[in-house]
Amino acid sequence: MLWKFTLLLFFIPMESQPDLWMESNYPQASWENITLWCRSPSQTSSKFLLLKDKTQISSFCPSYKTFQASFFLGVLTESNTGLYRCCYWKETGWSKPSKILKLEEPGQRPKPIFWIQAERSPLAGCNVNALCHGWLQDLVFMLFKEGYAEPVDYQVPTGTVAIFSIDNMTPEKEGAYLCHTNIQMLPTLWSKPSNPLKLVVAGLYPKPTLTAYPGPILAPGESLDLRCQGPIYGITFALMKLEDLDKSFYHKKPIKNEARFFFQTLTIHDSGHYLCFYYDGSYRGSLFSDILKIWVTDKPPKPLLAAWPSTAFKRGKVITLQCRVSHPVLEFSLEWEERATFHKFSVDGDFIITNVEGKSTGTYSCSYRTEALPNIWSHHSEPLKLMGPAGVLTWNYVLNEAFRLSLIIQLVALLLVLLWIRYKCWRLRIREAWLLGIAQRVTMLFIVTALLCCGLCNGVLTEETEIIMPTPKPELWAETNFPLAPWKNLTLWCRSPSGSTKEFVLLKDGTGWIATRPASEQVRAAFPLGALSQSHTGSYHCHSWEEMAVSEPSEALELVGTDILPKPVISASPPVWGQELQIRCKGWLAGMEFALYKEGEQEPVQQLGAVGREAFFTIRRMEDKDEGNYSCRTHTATLPFKWSEPSEPLELVIKEMYPKPFFKTWASPVVPLGGRVTFNCSTPHQHMSFILYKDGNEIASSDRSWENPGANAAYFLIISVGIGDGGNYSCRYYDFDIWSEPSNTVELVVTEFFPKPTLLAQPGPVVLPGENVTLRCQGTLKDMRFALFQEGTQVPLQFQSASGNSADFLLHTVREKDSGNYSCIYYETTMSNRGSYFSMPLMIWVTDTFPKPWLFAEPSSVVPMGQNVTLWCQGPVHGVGYILHKEGEAISKQLWGSASNDGAFPITSITGASTGHYSCCYHPDWTSPVKIQPSNTLELIVTGLLPKPSLLAQPGPMVAPGENMTLQCQGELPDSTYVLLKEGTRAPLEHQRPSGYRADFWMPVVRGEDSGIYSCVYYLDSAPFSASNHSDSLEIWVTDKPPKPSLSAWPNTVFKLGKDITLQCRGPLPGVEFVLEHDGEEAPQLFSEDGDFVINNVEGKGIGNYSCSYRLQASPDIWSEPSDPLELVGAAGPAAQECTVGNIVRSTLIVVVVVALGVVLAIEWKKWPRLRTRGSDTDGRDQTIVLEECNQEGEPGTTTNSPSSTSQGISMEITVPV
Repeated sequence: MLWKFTLLLFFIPMESQPDLWMESNYPQASWENITLWCRSPSQTSSKFLLLKDKTQISSFCPSYKTFQASFFLGVLTESNTGLYRCCYWKETGWSKPSKILKLEEPGQRPKPIFWIQAERSPLAGCNVNALCHGWLQDLVFMLFKEGYAEPVDYQVPTGTVAIFSIDNMTPEKEGAYLCHTNIQMLPTLWSKPSNPLKLVVAGLYPKPTLTAYPGPILAPGESLDLRCQGPIYGITFALMKLEDLDKSFYHKKPIKNEARFFFQTLTIHDSGHYLCFYYDGSYRGSLFSDILKIWVTDKPPKPLLAAWPSTAFKRGKVITLQCRVSHPVLEFSLEWEERATFHKFSVDGDFIITNVEGKSTGTYSCSYRTEALPNIWSHHSEPLKLMGPAGVLTWNYVLNEAFRLSLIIQLVALLLVLLWIRYKCWRLRIREAWLLGIAQRVTMLFIVTALLCCGLCNGVLTEETEIIMPTPKPELWAETNFPLAPWKNLTLWCRSPSGSTKEFVLLKDGTGWIATRPASEQVRAAFPLGALSQSHTGSYHCHSWEEMAVSEPSEALELVGTDILPKPVISASPPVWGQELQIRCKGWLAGMEFALYKEGEQEPVQQLGAVGREAFFTIRRMEDKDEGNYSCRTHTATLPFKWSEPSEPLELVIKEMYPKPFFKTWASPVVPLGGRVTFNCSTPHQHMSFILYKDGNEIASSDRSWENPGANAAYFLIISVGIGDGGNYSCRYYDFDIWSEPSNTVELVVTEFFPKPTLLAQPGPVVLPGENVTLRCQGTLKDMRFALFQEGTQVPLQFQSASGNSADFLLHTVREKDSGNYSCIYYETTMSNRGSYFSMPLMIWVTDTFPKPWLFAEPSSVVPMGQNVTLWCQGPVHGVGYILHKEGEAISKQLWGSASNDGAFPITSITGASTGHYSCCYHPDWTSPVKIQPSNTLELIVTGLLPKPSLLAQPGPMVAPGENMTLQCQGELPDSTYVLLKEGTRAPLEHQRPSGYRADFWMPVVRGEDSGIYSCVYYLDSAPFSASNHSDSLEIWVTDKPPKPSLSAWPNTVFKLGKDITLQCRGPLPGVEFVLEHDGEEAPQLFSEDGDFVINNVEGKGIGNYSCSYRLQASPDIWSEPSDPLELVGAAGPAAQECTVGNIVRSTLIVVVVVALGVVLAIEWKKWPRLRTRGSDTDGRDQTIVLEECNQEGEPGTTTNSPSSTSQGISMEITVPV
């Protein structure tokens, strides 16, 4: 019987937690010389911290970022004993501390720690991995089970952690486990045992119920009682918080058949998901209870608001708004944004909304309150907008209505026409052939019109179909913690290049099991097999699952025996005579060595060392002697070798081939997610077919599903690059049985997945011509491939593969053409070439002189006393130091590299002593023979010590373009220097030093850009270098006409009975006269200096359109442009007639159909038999109607086909009394 169970375990999050261990050069007495090491798990750091008993005792700041740091303790004494932990610095602050290392008295090994590593609860029949951390390397680890004298298992790992696999976990293997460590050379010297680890097999008893009192939503500071109730008495209960399992795990003895977990004073951190279970004295446990979510907040969380059946009103229909939450609620409330007083209340959360007279459309939201917090309403839900038929009118809706109405109208018209024809036939006995002709014509009209409507509707309603590329193929490999005997504990891993993967499926000979995607960024899942047995042999492959798609299967991994390595896979591109060929041998385990065999030879042709999970064997020059069948094998790295089965044979045959095609991308092969890429594969040969390959697999051909410009070229288009579209692309062409050589490979890199790297130049970004410069690209991940780009080029300049997290690109003997902006990226080559963001561009200058920097002040070089100002020394060269020099001072200010903030020199609370002339220059922090130039000279003026001057404009503040203007600045001290300033510019426009009290700033031939707000100051050139306050601002207008004013109405634009309206005309210039104009009147009626005009509506003469303008009193002949018109209307104006689109469509269709039917009937009427009168009776009242075009039905017994009957039918007369 297969037990259905779930393993309950302690889960310690390892993400961002460092690893702490100790080393000693005295293995037999490690306490004689101790060094503690701290390593970050996934990223480099510039700071490491060692804690003892929660107190910092040492910190380490390396000169460059690294993964690990050492802390030397020396001889273990009483003062050194205690609890040690370490942290490392990351971008968001200090990491979580490591596990606790307890150093006790000398002569005693550190106590190991023991835990279970799992992402989620394993499924039935799986293996459990227990991890024991011994703090020292090369130890012997023993696993003991409580109640047994002999160890259950032992291991001698190469590191500080041993992994014990408990195979096929069943209830018999439950209990308390612990581990010991000892040194191999001293087996009698044991460490203290670890804390016991209890393994509880859950699922043997029914699940309990978990409830919260007074409720799941509480305010901070309140108390909470969680009750876990089961059907069995006298058992132990346990409560877990899923967000923090290692800290929030509570055990409690029961009261009868339940246990209460009491929280006295709640905080925000107590919010989360809780569940409970129970177990007996033999550690046989129950299923988990349902998850209960607890909110600790001042306000309950917002609910979800939805509309049924939709958010659009239909005629005669109502909408039900449904407000929903996942916990009990006392009352719901519905609010309507367009009406503040609107409130509806409901117990079940359903609100019925009707659209009487179209007044219920708008935006709604809902909230609720609970019994625990009856006076506190929750946050409002996300707003939901209800729209009426006019609010959701689209062309689809209009054409659907038109189509439906046209079909109804045409059907009714067709029936009426057929009834009319039937009536005429009955009256006049017309032949069926004529009736059939009319019916056919009317039916054709109906069909053509219906098809036209259908075509219009389908043309608008049909949506474009997006072609979804297949989900990228995942990667499958194996891992083990026994390198010499991998079959003792094997775990299969499946990794997907797609970030949207939801779960993975591992298949073995057609049967599989599911593992959900872990929360890590690597998007992978583990399938632990444990110790291999005969039942594990078979062929394995995996799939990755997304929302609506499943990937292609991975390459098959074949397990052929319990003590044999998995069979590798061999592959190669088609061989070409005289060219190099690479044979790929893919193993499944890291650290294995590879051997290549050729059929007919006993010894390996080539051998390669451990190079990851795959190896590439190279045949330098392919010739006839190299043809044959090849296979490869893998084996362990140390003696005695353990070999895999040989791979399937690969036949290499040199065939006649066309030369390789020319293959490239139109744009850069480095694209962001969602970008567009076009591959161009071309050849000089005509009438060829083309194939596109990705990572050696055919993905497209030059058929009609791809863009094809001609017979000698093909374009393969990826409209929107997906997460798995990166990789190595190539193409081939063929004609019948002859293929071409494969093209050169184009690496397509999909960027913006990893953090951007940094790019630095050594020795610096400014280099003399002919020198060498090294560009270092520093990333955040190891084992990546790096690419260097220069601005203006689409293809990368250089590639570098690095085992570390940086790569160096050498620019040899640079020239002026090498100057420019450089950037770099890094990307992974194992999973669809996912890359980082581009680094910040780095400008490289190939010159013998540094470019000249620029010095300016922000916000201005004229600063009031006590204000702050920043002097900026900036230029195109970055990563250098700066020197700021003030004229007359011997000491200069210096700022260096990254600390310089791009050359910012702040001056706070400025005083008169800061007045003077400044300049700056670069100061590189590397030895460079390149010449340095000083910047421009900046004069800094501190105002506020002298009375402010006055500023006037001559001939006035408004002039036409091309004229001259003079700005006069009048001060109170002679022999001063005057400065003209303009708002929006940092530096003064002009300096003058007149002999008197006034400076005239002449502005010849002014233009539109001279408009603006001006001011001026004056200052003394000698001590105490005092400067005045700013003058009052003066606005200058350079225009042919003054700018138009604005016109508004108060209180509104609608006249009410007995009330007047005030029109307010406002302009930007002072000293003007306003005039109000009324449409329909020849001359202006009203003038005003303040711009206010009172309008009354006597006899309805006040309504209409108004506009206003103004003129300067100094220039009475120049009027401004009129304002925008403003319409005043009466309260009793004609009502607006509303006509919906639906009515217009219906009316138009009726007219079209009626006109069409009229045209048909007019045509048929012309064919109607004419009336002919042939004499009359004695009273002259009889007439004869001759049917000339239609034959009368034949007499009984006659044949219509005979000539006699035809002649008789034509001469027959019908006498009709008139």
